[in-house]
Amino acid sequence: MTETTPSYALTRPAYIGHSHLIVTDLPLVSSFYQKTMGLAVVEKTASGEILGVGGVPLLTLTTDKNARRAPQTAAGLFHTAFLMPNRPELARWLRHAATNNVALDGASDHLVSEAIYLSDPEGNGIEIYADRPHEQWKFHEDGTVDMATLRLDLQALYESAPLDPWEGMVEGSAIGHLHLQVGDIPQANAFYRDVLGMKLMAARYPGASFFATGDYHHHLGANIWNSRGAGARAENMTGLSDYTLRFNDKGALDKAVAKLDELEIKSERRDGGVSLRDPWGIGLNLTA
Repeated sequence: MTETTPSYALTRPAYIGHSHLIVTDLPLVSSFYQKTMGLAVVEKTASGEILGVGGVPLLTLTTDKNARRAPQTAAGLFHTAFLMPNRPELARWLRHAATNNVALDGASDHLVSEAIYLSDPEGNGIEIYADRPHEQWKFHEDGTVDMATLRLDLQALYESAPLDPWEGMVEGSAIGHLHLQVGDIPQANAFYRDVLGMKLMAARYPGASFFATGDYHHHLGANIWNSRGAGARAENMTGLSDYTLRFNDKGALDKAVAKLDELEIKSERRDGGVSLRDPWGIGLNLTA
């Protein structure tokens, strides 16, 4: 039975609301996110499509005749992480993937969550995961969360799946986090922690930091595993164009905007929120 209450990740002071990818083959990529991942078309636009769950937009896909494939070493997306509302829905997706011979890149038990990894047809990384109950997470004395990368027993997960047919992502599914490729971890810490006010939740993985609000394990990850030293993204690069950080806490949004103003970081007021670019040229929309 699917939970109707929002996932813990979405009840925090801020969370990932939406992501926007630039692709070269819109029909191919859109079909993948619909048939393989289970999103539905919410709206069609002149240059692309907006996909989501239960009418809630999660992923915008746009194309451009000038779009060119981003190199693997560029700053941008490491993966978009789709959060299932519970473990049976993750198991149900795994059964669907196995039935349809979907190629997986890996699977991990992160202690706080169980995660499966794959890629879309243009190489954009995807994680599909379910969180363990928050009360089971273990925290260190410094407030960071205990995470690891252990082998996930896919067979056990598969065998736990409900037998009724998979009919796409259920309501309550969301983007739980985004994991970014950046050029420098101290610079990422300075921006996401010190400017935007997110808490550094895990920094024990070499070459990576994980940030969140409200003691979630991470709403944003940043690593240099492929992209050490990367500069700002070029115009018309495929991959992650921009994403939205949605604030449940207006005070946290106001504080972040004040910090942007104080540091004279270029931003633009738009639709009751603020749009800017991070140090690597990735678009970021802060909204209430």
